[in-house]
Amino acid sequence: MDTILVIGGTGNIGFPLIKKLAENKNLKVRVGVRSISPKTNELLLGLNNVNTVKFNFLDPTTFFEAFNGVNKVFFVRPPQLSNPKIDMFPFLNYAKKNNIQQIVFVSLIGVEKNPMTPHFKIEKRIRQLEIPYTFIRPSFFMQNLISTHLEDIINNQDLFIPAGNSRTSFIDTRDIGEIAAICLTNPNYINQELNITGPNALTYNEIASEMSLILGEKITYSKPSLFKFRRTMLNRNLPKEYVNVMIMLYLITQLGNARKVTDTAEKVLQHSPRNIQQFISDYRSTFIPSSNNKLL
Repeated sequence: MDTILVIGGTGNIGFPLIKKLAENKNLKVRVGVRSISPKTNELLLGLNNVNTVKFNFLDPTTFFEAFNGVNKVFFVRPPQLSNPKIDMFPFLNYAKKNNIQQIVFVSLIGVEKNPMTPHFKIEKRIRQLEIPYTFIRPSFFMQNLISTHLEDIINNQDLFIPAGNSRTSFIDTRDIGEIAAICLTNPNYINQELNITGPNALTYNEIASEMSLILGEKITYSKPSLFKFRRTMLNRNLPKEYVNVMIMLYLITQLGNARKVTDTAEKVLQHSPRNIQQFISDYRSTFIPSSNNKLL
């Protein structure tokens, strides 16, 4: 029986993943989280063969309990960790030491052309260690609109995103989670790189139009410069390293590297991935909270 360590199991990708894995009675799932809280336990309540363990990439003392008895690992790079040599390599070295049979890493589409990104360095290290891998390389997450960019949508009815007029083939993280579950249970995906996208590529003007139509509230796209976006994010006290990675990714987007559409997600899922219209409809209450819940 496989025992799979899922790091970040309460996140936008991790939670759909563990829900899918929990449907398989022949698996055990260990969820690595920074802290085990009542909220975490409530979230995972009722999922079969799922338990939690404390895990922190920056604290090697948490590695033993997390890895004990595990033969497969799934992880996403936390956005605040931008120096892989310091904050990721010790974890990867430990995985190698424990003879992990497969490591599934959520990387980035086009990463092979962008050696400056943390994702490139992590992929390279996994290959150097000769750990059997699956690299899931998605385009931008639709869920970025309900995390990084939600404040501007709620407070200003605006997409404050420095992507210019470029197109982006957004994918829903719920589909990424399901794809990861398939990769962890099907040996055909070992040592494979999967470039996955949603069904089409859209400009942010088009997304603003779709949001306006579905939400019944005018949403604009202000198209800030990279400089203005960086300054605004830093003024909001976001970590400089995190902001710099965002700037790098949006520069890549402006250059047209995020517009590629593939049919890989549909082939793996055996059904069409979610489109932006479905995503906006599903998260309508997030985009339009009651007036007294405006973000400050």
